Amino acid sequence: MDVSFILNDLNAPQREAVAAAPGNFLILAGAGSGKTRVLVHRIAWLIAAEGMSPFSILAVTFTNKAAAEMRGRLEQLLGYNAQGMWVGTFHSIAHRLLRAHWRDAGLIENFQIMDSDDTYRMVRRVMKSLNIDEDNIPPKQAQWYIDAKKEQGLRPQHIQVMHNDYQGNMLLKIYSAYEEACEFAGLVDFSELLLRAHELWLQKPEILEHYQNRFRTILVDEFQDTNTIQYAWIRILVGKESNIVAVGDDDQSIYGWRGAKIENIHRISQDFPDTQTIRLEQNYRSTGNILAAANALISCNSSRLGKKLWTSENAGEPISVYAAFNEKDEASFVVERIKAYLEEGGSRSDVAILYRSNAQSRVLEEGLLYENIPYRVYGGQRFFERAEIKDALGYLRLLHNKNDTAAFERIVNMPTRGIGQKTLNDVRDYARDQGKSLWQAACEMIANDKLTARAQAALANFMHLIDDIQEYCADKTLDEQIQFVLEASGLFEHYQKEKSEKSRAKVENLQELVSAARQFEPKEEDLPVLADFLSHAALEAGDMQADEFTECVQMMTLHAAKGLEFSVVFICGMEEKLFPHKMCIDDPAKIEEERRLCYVGITRARKKLYCCYAQKRSLYGQDEFHKASRFLRELPKELLAEVRMTSKIQRPISSNIFRDTATTNEEGLGVGQRVVHQKFGEGVVLDCEGSGQHARVQVAFSEHGTKWLVLSFANLEVA
Repeated sequence: MDVSFILNDLNAPQREAVAAAPGNFLILAGAGSGKTRVLVHRIAWLIAAEGMSPFSILAVTFTNKAAAEMRGRLEQLLGYNAQGMWVGTFHSIAHRLLRAHWRDAGLIENFQIMDSDDTYRMVRRVMKSLNIDEDNIPPKQAQWYIDAKKEQGLRPQHIQVMHNDYQGNMLLKIYSAYEEACEFAGLVDFSELLLRAHELWLQKPEILEHYQNRFRTILVDEFQDTNTIQYAWIRILVGKESNIVAVGDDDQSIYGWRGAKIENIHRISQDFPDTQTIRLEQNYRSTGNILAAANALISCNSSRLGKKLWTSENAGEPISVYAAFNEKDEASFVVERIKAYLEEGGSRSDVAILYRSNAQSRVLEEGLLYENIPYRVYGGQRFFERAEIKDALGYLRLLHNKNDTAAFERIVNMPTRGIGQKTLNDVRDYARDQGKSLWQAACEMIANDKLTARAQAALANFMHLIDDIQEYCADKTLDEQIQFVLEASGLFEHYQKEKSEKSRAKVENLQELVSAARQFEPKEEDLPVLADFLSHAALEAGDMQADEFTECVQMMTLHAAKGLEFSVVFICGMEEKLFPHKMCIDDPAKIEEERRLCYVGITRARKKLYCCYAQKRSLYGQDEFHKASRFLRELPKELLAEVRMTSKIQRPISSNIFRDTATTNEEGLGVGQRVVHQKFGEGVVLDCEGSGQHARVQVAFSEHGTKWLVLSFANLEVA
């Protein structure tokens, strides 16, 4: 079979990574170097050239979107359906394993996955049962503690706490009770999926041996983002006869705060014998100047495996640096530059505004709104995270498993049906005392007249409703089941009667859920379609990838920008204590991660990069004066051009750029001066550019917004 087509259009290092004989590899894939292409072509090569079975290859990604993209590319390359292959996220693959071996894993057959909100509710319920005051230990803190311990591979019995550590002992107590509650209800959270799968292999060596023999090659994408349990999970799965292909970039490790361990990618060569390292350094995204700046910045980090990005394209424009007076001036500059780009024929979706903190977005949003420029704050709520969708899924979950306590609590009074908080508290107390689920407790309390007549009637009506829905749906298709649930539950009516735009959008979302069910393709043959759909919804809600772009300017944190690219990028707030963040200033390891975050931001830009900072910023309700970020000072001066200047446009940035500079032009107008325009009225000068007949000023007019004016035509008068 001719397999040369797999190597077509690959550069030399890419071909080396794709066509190497089976073995252990660390592929250091720089930003924009085509790592997904290499991953897909490597899998295709192993199948077509090395004769491996498609089912002996395991490919692990970090998002469902990346997994779907990989499967799609494989199908296109190989010419057949790749749905049966083991390609997915850590969580989806762990879920698949646990479904197949639920009894060996100590689970019930129809166990359900809790999302973050369900986990939070469970934590609160457990804390209430332990009489732990939420003012002393916030439920969110307890939830974070449980997730962190699970990601470290630690059960409550593995954790040692000092006797006099009150908070530590309370958190450990919550963790223990939470585990018991989840076990009883047949529920698992996201962290539990990985921990339970890892424990399955440790406790059942025959199952581990089966999968070690099955998977001859294990490929892991974004290896620098793995946490402790994920690394342990991979390390134990790679048997004596199988190989690992780890693809990642230690220079883009930016999720340490979320448990990612950069040292995992550094220790691959130690833990897996004869590992070969291949570097993908040719960048197909950015201009030469952008890459040179990124290389210079990241070279300031000490702990690196080392690589240097380069491009065959031209140097491109210098990086523009704008020193704003305050955050409003910064926003005004960004919006004006976006307007100019759009007037030149640019597309809104090719523009991204990046920032370190979500709190920075407000002023930028106001600027875009004022100029009627459509935008989206990237990373907003996705479909399966929306409240109305989660309400509908709550009904479906209870149909599937009536002992699902989280689902019972969510929908028992949604829409309102006269079941008050006191009634729910009574049911919770009875459930705790009797060791029952909420559904079981409610049944017994109704049977034994343990509630007031009114509360008993309301609760009985709800439970009859669930029984009736379950009976009707027994022989219906998935979309018919959901359609009936939405109507019988009253969710449709609840949102339709509000008659607002927001409620109409919710109705449309519920209708879309029916469409999603109609289009759903089951992934697990041995699983009821409703259970499969609920697992799919939970995994999608837990995915970190946001919705597809529409034609609008994209706004997002630097963390959210990873994996994306744009023609024009603005990095705002490049100031000490903001970026790098004030919480990182005194920790060298955290400063290095902040620098990697800046490196990620810089390498998002294809053609043009703007770096902005403000001398004064009102943030978190306080005015603060900041120095320019050290990351700006680490960029080579010959690559930069200062936007605000005293004489020539785009002169190279001077060593004094981070101090106060003069801002008057040859005509004598200065920043902050009040002027009058015959048409636009009175305004304030925000910026001066150029000289002679090309001199321009930026003026903020009281009634006409911010405008750039050519001085030779504007006829401005000093107010």
